[in-house]
Amino acid sequence: MDGDFFSFERLVAYFPKILSKFPISLYVVAVSTALALALGTVLAIIRIRKIPVLHQLAVVYISFVRGTPILIHLFLVYYGLPLLFNALFGYNIASGWNKLIFVFLAYGLNEAGFLAEHIRAAILSVPRGQTEAGHMVGLTRFQTFRRIVMPQAFRVLLPGLSAMVVGMLPATGLAYLLGVTDMMGMITTVSYSSQHSLEGYADAALIFISASFILERLSAVLIKKSSYGRKSVDGSI
Repeated sequence: MDGDFFSFERLVAYFPKILSKFPISLYVVAVSTALALALGTVLAIIRIRKIPVLHQLAVVYISFVRGTPILIHLFLVYYGLPLLFNALFGYNIASGWNKLIFVFLAYGLNEAGFLAEHIRAAILSVPRGQTEAGHMVGLTRFQTFRRIVMPQAFRVLLPGLSAMVVGMLPATGLAYLLGVTDMMGMITTVSYSSQHSLEGYADAALIFISASFILERLSAVLIKKSSYGRKSVDGSI
């Protein structure tokens, strides 16, 4: 290691290599958000309808997720799921699955616990009279939920969902702990020969901050457009 504490030249040299792995972070966010929306909706419906046994299990699951760090979920999924599959089916998924799959599952399961409460609140915000009106015109329960409830609930959910996505982006930096070569993993690679990693972390910080800012701006525009012309129940805009 040379005596330079920080080198602008290394900062510039590392940047394109680290940036090349940024799509992996976006990929994790996109897939995990889709999983979280699906599972979160199921959990929310279970809680709203208070389905026996499942309701209690959903409450325990949500409490566990909200009370434990994502790092624990990553390790539980990565080490625990293969053991479970091997015990139940005699199949070793640890050797057959891409490590990104474990990352998707861990982040998806984690965010679903948080998103479930937002989805539940969003669904309950839709006036019950609109659901009853859907039934009166001949729509099934599922059709009423899909065509009437969810479009309105999604508008209410959007701010919370946007905040979750923005918060998840920097959190994806933990994926390298499972052996995924994302931006954080690339820092180790590019700094191996020089033994200087500070510049790599500075590059990653710059990328995460810039991407988060862009996502926040895009979210603000999307939220504004989704609420344009919409009035609340009391008549205010």
